[in-house]
This record gives sequence, C-alpha cells and structure tokens, in this order.
Amino acid sequence: MAETARNPGPSSAPAAEAVSGEHAGSEHEVEQQRRSGPLHTPRGDTTIEETVVQKLAGMATREVPGVFAMGNAARRAFSAVTDRIPGSQTNVSNGVTVEKGERQAAIDVSIVVDYGFSIVEVSQGIRRNVIRSVENATGLEVLEVNVNVTDVHLPGDSSDEGDDGGKKAPSNRLE
Repeated sequence: MAETARNPGPSSAPAAEAVSGEHAGSEHEVEQQRRSGPLHTPRGDTTIEETVVQKLAGMATREVPGVFAMGNAARRAFSAVTDRIPGSQTNVSNGVTVEKGERQAAIDVSIVVDYGFSIVEVSQGIRRNVIRSVENATGLEVLEVNVNVTDVHLPGDSSDEGDDGGKKAPSNRLE
C-alpha cells in the first residue's frame, strides 16, 4: 500500500486536470460575483467618488434632531468665514470622512450635539439615517458609521452661529 501512495497510477493525472479545470472555472465565477451588483452590469460599470458619499452622509447627518453643527472647531470657523463670501456654497461634507472601496464604504462623522439631547440617541439616529441614505442612493454597503462628538452646544453659547454677529451676550450672573 505504501508503494501505491508513492507512485500514483495513470488514472490520477486526469483527475488532477479535472481539479485544475474546475479551479479555473471557479476563479472566473468569483470574478463575475465580485463584479456583479448594482454598480457593475453587463452593460457597463458605475463608479462613485468619495465626495458623493461624503455629501450624502453630511446631508443625512444634518437631518437628525440634536445635531447642531458638524466638524471640529477649526473647520467650523473656516466654514463660517467662507459662508460669508457672496456666491459661496455651504460645504455639506464638512465633518465627514469616507473610506470607499468598490462595493463598500466606512464613514466617520464629527458633530456638535445640542444640549439636552441624548448623545446615544443622536448617534444611533445618525447611523440609521446615513446607512439608509448612502445605501439607497449608491448601492454601496455601509460597513460602519463612526460618530465623533466634538462639543455640546449650550443655549446662549457665544459660538452660536445665530444672527447676533458673533457678539457675546452680556452675562446675567453678576449684578
């Protein structure tokens, strides 16, 4: 028996060819499966840039109650300046970063939460809204949405982007 294992007969060569033929066919099938989906069709491919996903995620995040602003303090200050330039457009992708592959995306958002809202509930709402919005609009699978809360906006806060021109309201604590 040991000799048969060391010296296989001629019948094993066609079996090896059949296995390699099967393997080649499965590689083709794997490639077809990899390229199938709503973005890859027999009639052509659709590519989606990261900025598209950023804008969709930014809009979806802003729709969630309790989100006061997006981005860190430096980015919000820069955006406040550029928003005052006539003809400039609001940057809806502010505070959103995206890592996108061919069929999947991972999204990070940085927000400022309004005081009085549950950060947990706001974060869950953002995840639900961003995943629904991006997946429905692009066909990409959203693997994760990470929410970074950078600040809490307090009522009467001087960093409010209201119409007081950025002037600090007088304090009522001292008489």
